[in-house]
Amino acid sequence: MNITQFKRIALLVIAGLPAVAFAQDAKYTIQGKIGDYNAPARVYLEYRVAKGKSQVDSADVVGGKFQFSGNIGSTPKSAYLLFNAKGTGVGSAKDYRDIYLEPGVININAASEMAKATIDGPKTNQDNKKYQLAQKPVNDAYKALEEKQKAATPEQQSSPEFIKQAKADELAIDKQSAEVDKKFIAQNPDSFISLNALESYAYSADYVDIAPLFDALTPALKATDAGKEFADRMPKIKAVALGATAPEFTEADTSGKMVSLSSFRGKYVLIDFWASWCGPCRRENPNVVQAYNHYKNQKFTILGVSLDRPNAKEKWLAAIHKDGLTWTHVSDLKFWDSEAAGLYAVRGIPQNFLLDPNGKIIAKNLHGEELENKLEELFGKI
Repeated sequence: MNITQFKRIALLVIAGLPAVAFAQDAKYTIQGKIGDYNAPARVYLEYRVAKGKSQVDSADVVGGKFQFSGNIGSTPKSAYLLFNAKGTGVGSAKDYRDIYLEPGVININAASEMAKATIDGPKTNQDNKKYQLAQKPVNDAYKALEEKQKAATPEQQSSPEFIKQAKADELAIDKQSAEVDKKFIAQNPDSFISLNALESYAYSADYVDIAPLFDALTPALKATDAGKEFADRMPKIKAVALGATAPEFTEADTSGKMVSLSSFRGKYVLIDFWASWCGPCRRENPNVVQAYNHYKNQKFTILGVSLDRPNAKEKWLAAIHKDGLTWTHVSDLKFWDSEAAGLYAVRGIPQNFLLDPNGKIIAKNLHGEELENKLEELFGKI
């Protein structure tokens, strides 16, 4: 994951969202061509079959041709085609292309690299092609920013001015990406890809912006399993809308003591969802530390909520120490099943919510200079 794409990539991967409800025995067929390869070359098809579980199928490549077929349920599935010229397994396959499994024939054509393959398939894959084209300027901007950062000298990379500008550039691209998502959803209310785009858009948007987009989706799309799942989450998204009272939760701190959110009433509180394993979170931590050090003597504090994995308490503690996070931290160590994260409809990290002394949510997803600016607005420049 590169440093400028965390809002898109850190989101919890969601399996497909179809435009129509398919029969349980709906069949897909992948007909592929990659160069003129033969054995031992193999292509692997990887897709999720249950929460936390993936399935990998494989096919021989003969004269460059390969084929997969199978049945899917009521929802198209996001999947990956991985190519390994040596046929040594999916783990060593570095050349891959994302596709959607959906009823019908999906044609794959690659001159030599799976990553550059063209996809000619039914509606979902066609819509995904259209969506990727719409997001291309955004992805190009991310890549250009990353190259600019890589080309900078170590001295430049560590300078406050360079860091500030890079973060400002990144935030501008994030907003551009959100606008692309919003426009695509509005123009394609019957597309499975729109529901995926809504997942991405919902990361930084508020309920008042999310609800109209979801309401405008077609009944058939909302009737799918994924559509129902998003509908079930809408009350939680509404519960953490700007102006709402932040939902109460209680979790154990680093010493095992139970800490309740309500115990921080009377102060401005930044609820910061993160994890030791989350690269973008760790890169954002210096900004959070700087903001905390500037305003900790005001009526401001931070409550860190970690989505670390079970049996990973030592990694959590080590990250707190290494990054200098000197505020209160809690976690139930349930990874993406974190109860607090579920309560706040958190599907991607880093993510944060700023509360006023009465526990009202007054801002969310403040990163880099945005966090400093908001705190300066509240407390004045320090």
